[in-house]
Amino acid sequence: MITLDRESDVWTVTLNRPDKANALTEEMLTELRDVMHAAAGARAVILTGTGKVFSAGADLDAARAGLATSPLWEELSMAVAALPGLSIAALNGTLAGGAMGMALACDMRISVATARFFYPVMKLGFLPQPSDPKRMAALIGPARTKLILMGGQKIDAEEALRFGLIDRIVPPEDLITQALALTIDTVAAQPDLAGQIKDMCG
Repeated sequence: MITLDRESDVWTVTLNRPDKANALTEEMLTELRDVMHAAAGARAVILTGTGKVFSAGADLDAARAGLATSPLWEELSMAVAALPGLSIAALNGTLAGGAMGMALACDMRISVATARFFYPVMKLGFLPQPSDPKRMAALIGPARTKLILMGGQKIDAEEALRFGLIDRIVPPEDLITQALALTIDTVAAQPDLAGQIKDMCG
């Protein structure tokens, strides 16, 4: 349910469970975490999905069985954040719930115009993963973070772009091409130089 394409120095990691809106199981979270650890040697990582939804968050049956509060979510987002290379979330559709953590941890986020963004964790009776509100607030500010996490708002791609939650809206057919184009300069640069610039950006 996770596919990996290692093309030269760029790894493309794809959520591949479109019949279930790429809802994440414990097995998928574990594999994603392990892939991100292994990708420490890659110059760039692109995270995307198949179908019309990037991810609906936790698989409902797995969530009821305890996945909603699993440390795997935080372990995954921390592994993404720790990548020394450039990380790009190429969002092929809606991003919801705990799946938002791995996208927030990426260096950049590009999205198709039809995507929607929401994180109904409070309504479901759970806390968000510890790093998610901080990363979201760093991108869009505390009030807008509360709009999503406490106000229960679903925002569309245009609003997400205005907020700064995503960095660019692209046509679906160009999503991966544009993500790959964003990696070209980093892959061509000296690794130490690219790493230092990434660290300087915060």
